[in-house]
Amino acid sequence: MIFQPVLNIFLLVLLCAPVAALAVLALVKAKGRGRALWAMRLVLLLACFVLFLRPGIPGGATQTLATDTDIVLVVDTTASIVAEDWDGDQPRLDGVRADVQAIVDEYPGARFALITFDASADLRLPLTTDTTALVSSLEVLRPEVTSQSRGSSIGIANELLADTLSNAAESSPDRSRMVFYFGDGEQTVTSAPEPFDGSEKLTDAGAVFGYGTAEGGPMKLTTGSVGDSSSEYIEYEGANALSVIDEKNLEAIAAELGVPYEHRTADAEPELPEAPSTTTSYAESGSVGSVTELYWIAALVIVALLGVELTRASMLVARLRLLRAPSAPHRERRPTDGGAA
Repeated sequence: MIFQPVLNIFLLVLLCAPVAALAVLALVKAKGRGRALWAMRLVLLLACFVLFLRPGIPGGATQTLATDTDIVLVVDTTASIVAEDWDGDQPRLDGVRADVQAIVDEYPGARFALITFDASADLRLPLTTDTTALVSSLEVLRPEVTSQSRGSSIGIANELLADTLSNAAESSPDRSRMVFYFGDGEQTVTSAPEPFDGSEKLTDAGAVFGYGTAEGGPMKLTTGSVGDSSSEYIEYEGANALSVIDEKNLEAIAAELGVPYEHRTADAEPELPEAPSTTTSYAESGSVGSVTELYWIAALVIVALLGVELTRASMLVARLRLLRAPSAPHRERRPTDGGAA
């Protein structure tokens, strides 16, 4: 049996001891049913004390796996990333978020960095093990403002990616590095895409994920305002402009990085590569002891005893109301004279 008190044990004793002393004193002085009542209240106090102690039984050991890997995520945030052809008519960004969550689940303990790109590339999140921050960053992620869009290149993040990987290799040379690229391959500037071949020697594994369809999907206007709930679509020559996936460009990026390309759809899970060999094994990671909590037993006792107290209090209130209820007024009937005076 072990205890994990919610407060310092001395503070718990200081809070409960005076109340327990008063309950014992009342129990000694009480007679008849009163003694049973105060005994129940003393048990209630004891149950609260046990609840605050959080008793438990040491259980088996749960093995943990730590992925000794740095993972850089490169996400397209141009207007086309919200084209509505994911899982029917949902924005592609929903698919990106779902796949990033799958990556987080697949490589526990890894460090993650987030790079986004549209007209320029930005490091949104440096390498960190805080996956909550990563997921939150993706939840609030929005594409560039439509009115400010001047076209973009799918390779504009090449230098920032190479710098991020190089810095990771210098600071932690013993850690492996993975790169995941998320985009539709649509090049909207006249120049050729910048190559990613400078990052290949620093990349141990990863993948390029492509989003979109050959038929294309319409894109809602992005205003950059709070809420950004525009219902209007980007138009071209009087009709909704459609964003179409360019898998040839995406396959070229995958070849430059030395990783596989995969076209993503909502009806299939992403095929994630195995973590590089630097991933620590279960034995090396050690184990974390688990505890079977028992405080819930004390909580059930408290609920039962409070139920008895509430029932008794309700009966007393009902009885007092009956005693205080006024009786109907009684009028005396006087005999009437038979004749006039």
